[in-house]
Amino acid sequence: MKIAILTCGMLPIPAVQGGAVENLIDFYLEYNNRMKLHDITIYSPWNSKVEMHPALSSDVNHYHYINVDNLKARIERRIFKFFHSSKDYYNYFIEYYFERVYSDLKKKNYDYLLLENCPGYAYKLSQRGYRNLILHLHNDLLNSTSKYHEIVFRSLSRIITVSDFVKERVSTIQPDDKIKTVLNGIDLTLFSPQNSSLISREKIGFTKEDFIVVYSGRINKDKGISELIDALLQLKALPKIKLMVMGSSFFDNANNEDTFICSLKEKAKSIDEKIVFTGFIPYNNVPYYLQLADIAVLPSMWEEPFGLTVVEAMAMGLPLITTRSGGIPEICKGIATIVEKSNIVNNLSIAILDLYKHPEKRQQMSNAGLERAKLFDKEKYAKDYFAAIEDL
Repeated sequence: MKIAILTCGMLPIPAVQGGAVENLIDFYLEYNNRMKLHDITIYSPWNSKVEMHPALSSDVNHYHYINVDNLKARIERRIFKFFHSSKDYYNYFIEYYFERVYSDLKKKNYDYLLLENCPGYAYKLSQRGYRNLILHLHNDLLNSTSKYHEIVFRSLSRIITVSDFVKERVSTIQPDDKIKTVLNGIDLTLFSPQNSSLISREKIGFTKEDFIVVYSGRINKDKGISELIDALLQLKALPKIKLMVMGSSFFDNANNEDTFICSLKEKAKSIDEKIVFTGFIPYNNVPYYLQLADIAVLPSMWEEPFGLTVVEAMAMGLPLITTRSGGIPEICKGIATIVEKSNIVNNLSIAILDLYKHPEKRQQMSNAGLERAKLFDKEKYAKDYFAAIEDL
C-alpha cells in the first residue's frame, strides 16, 4: 500500500529530539524498511539534527520535511495567527503546520492517510472529502465529550489505540470493530539488565550501600513526582533510601528549569543529600541510569493512556511501584505494587518501605517484570501495528 503519515508537527521524525510517539513511529518505520511492506511518506517538522540520519536512506520510507522555524515560516505564522479562528480544532501553530502539509498532500494519491494522535486532522480532512483515514491514538483524545467526536469517528476506517483503556474511552462514542488495541513496544536489546554500565553510582553522588528509588519521565505535576518527594520526606529517618529523578520538563530541555522543577528542588532542600536530579538523559543512555536503581516508582496522577516508562522499568528488572491510572494496570498486571491515588503520599511511602525491607519480594517482582516485558518488544509492536492496517 501507499501510505502517508501525518504527525502533529511538534517534534521531528526520526526522533532526534526524543518523544514517546516519535520513538514509536521510528520503530514501525524501521520494521517497514527491513520488511519492505509498504511505500510510506512521513510528514515531519524539519530539524537540523535529522541531516545525514541513516533512516533517510530508506527506499520505502520517504521523509517530507516542513520547516516551521525559518524566517519565511515565522512570517507566515504571524500572518496565519492574525487570521486564525478560535473555532479551529488546534492552536494556530499546529493549524499552520497542517496547512503546510496539506498543500503537498493534496497533490499526491495515497491508499491511506495515517494520523498520529491527531483526531482533529481527521475532522479537517473529512471536511475536504478525504476517506481511508486511520488514527493511531496515543492519548484519551477521542471520546463522547471530544470536539466533533461523531464526525471524527465516522470519518475513520480504523482506530488503533495503545491500550484497552484508550479503546474503552473511544467506545463511549460507539463500540465498533474498527477500534483495535496495539500495545506499544520498546527496544528490549537496549533496555536489558545485561547491558554493561557506562556510569557508576559514585559518579552521580550515590554509594553502593544506598537503596536507590528511581523516577524517570517528564517532570510535570501530572506525573506524581511532587508526591514522590513528599513520600521521601516521610522516610527521611532512613538515610539509605535515596531518590534519583531522571528527566526534564520537556524532552531535550537539558539546561533550562521551569518553575515546577525549581519548586521541587526547594521542597527537597531538607533532604537534598538524598535526592539527585539528573536532568534530561538521552534515550539511549536511560538504561545505564535505570540499572543503578533498586526499585522504580512511577506514580502517575493522571489517567495515563499507556506508560512506556513502566515497560522500560520492567525490562530492566526493576521492582515497580505505580498507580491505578488509565492503562497502567493492564500493562503491569500481576507484577507491580499498584497503589491508589487517594492518600497517595502515605501509600507511596508504605510501598517503598515494604520493598526496602523485603529483598526476596524485590527479586520475585524483578523476575516477573522481566518475563512480562517480553510482551512489549518493538518487533511485536510493529508487526501487530501493520497487521491492524493490512486487514482493512
